[in-house]
Amino acid sequence: MDASARPRPPPMAVYAEEKGVFQLLQNMLEALLIHEPDDPIQYMIDHLKQNNDDAPRICILGPPASGKTTVAMWLCKRLDAIRISQETLLFKEILALTKEAKAYKERKQKIPNALWANLIRERLSNVDCIKQGWILEGFPENQEQAWMLQSFGIIPRHVVVLYAPDTVLIERNSGKRLDPFTEEVYHTTFDWPSDLLVQQRLVKPEDLSEQEIAKKLMEYHRNFLAVFRIYQKVLKSINADQPSMDVLSQVLTYVQTRPRSAAPFTPRILFCGPPGSGKSLQAALIAQKYDVVNICCGQLLKEAVADKTKLGELIKPYIDSGCPVPDNLVMKILAPRLNALDCMTNGWVLYGFPRDVKQGKELQKSYINPNRVFFFNLPHDSIMERLSQRRTDPITGERYHNTFRPAPTPEIQARLRQNPRDKEENIEKRVEAYNRNIKELEDFYEDAFYINADQDPYTIFEFIESCIIKPLPCKKKK
Repeated sequence: MDASARPRPPPMAVYAEEKGVFQLLQNMLEALLIHEPDDPIQYMIDHLKQNNDDAPRICILGPPASGKTTVAMWLCKRLDAIRISQETLLFKEILALTKEAKAYKERKQKIPNALWANLIRERLSNVDCIKQGWILEGFPENQEQAWMLQSFGIIPRHVVVLYAPDTVLIERNSGKRLDPFTEEVYHTTFDWPSDLLVQQRLVKPEDLSEQEIAKKLMEYHRNFLAVFRIYQKVLKSINADQPSMDVLSQVLTYVQTRPRSAAPFTPRILFCGPPGSGKSLQAALIAQKYDVVNICCGQLLKEAVADKTKLGELIKPYIDSGCPVPDNLVMKILAPRLNALDCMTNGWVLYGFPRDVKQGKELQKSYINPNRVFFFNLPHDSIMERLSQRRTDPITGERYHNTFRPAPTPEIQARLRQNPRDKEENIEKRVEAYNRNIKELEDFYEDAFYINADQDPYTIFEFIESCIIKPLPCKKKK
């Protein structure tokens, strides 16, 4: 087979980013340093077989009656993770240290921190926790427990701390009721079940009196600051004194984010949107701030024609007649530019291509895969208003708008000209062509971001910027 006809492998950095190679190596190195196995190679093989780097590792902390159990149980259902709490460790698990811990409980003595930490380590070493991940409810309670868990290699990715005024927590505690079948927690005032059968079987838990809950709250506040310092980089505080669904929504949003990766990241940004949606302005702002290469596909084709290259000569008749340039000719211009050294090193922002799924697949075949895709949404009336009133000064090349940026003098106003593309009938044709293909293109780029382009340009820029600098949501391996 001719070497030139062989499929070209993807660039190393692109492949590594798509397959999560950098993150995988980071996770393995972290595990090696924590556990220090005698046989590092076999340990890494076993680590890869577990395929659990994306499994949740979450701590839910907070004072008594803040809703830790409700949040932990709800997260377990949503994330298919294992819930670990004082109750599950003492009364639902058969662990080597369970009997010893229960003995302390029966004598109404405080269970030592070391015993709790060892119970947690034993439970988290089970296969279900390793594979599915875990939600640790109410642990660690103090600095000593946190240090012990860390020494065992138990390091949460997310720590959620619920908080509320002490008066609210004391009131909540007095009205708390427990469903012994499902372990769901309800409240006589704030969260009473609608099901009559559930109401009948609710029991009042063996909870603390008002004086005892106040004492527990004082102990929690005394210990919390030290725990906060240990986990502050992965900790988020959430106000529990609001509707439960708002609390749960905020918790879920946080635990589904992932920490910033130290892996190399080269921006490959794609803007798609109807005519007049502001793609060129946003591309210029991004390129200026982050030093990425700004590539307008239409401008690239015009430059090829102006340079009178062989490809430019083939493209010229299409541009002169206003017909679409064939995809194969566009790719012969676009692919070398996107694979140039400046684009490979600094990254790029592209707009004007692809306009449909076929063109998107052409990019994919050439291993040109954007890692941030944005679709600009703009109402039809706004498109017409933006484009139909655009005018150009033929002498200076300056662009004006009859409404938003009128010419500064009558002399300039008199010589302004309208680009034929901006006549209403031509705008309609362009918008219709865009709408015809956009749904399939959105399905093709399923991880894209969507922008309301009918707002202040700098508000749009801030949203785009936030999506570029934040890591993408982590997909679970199937």
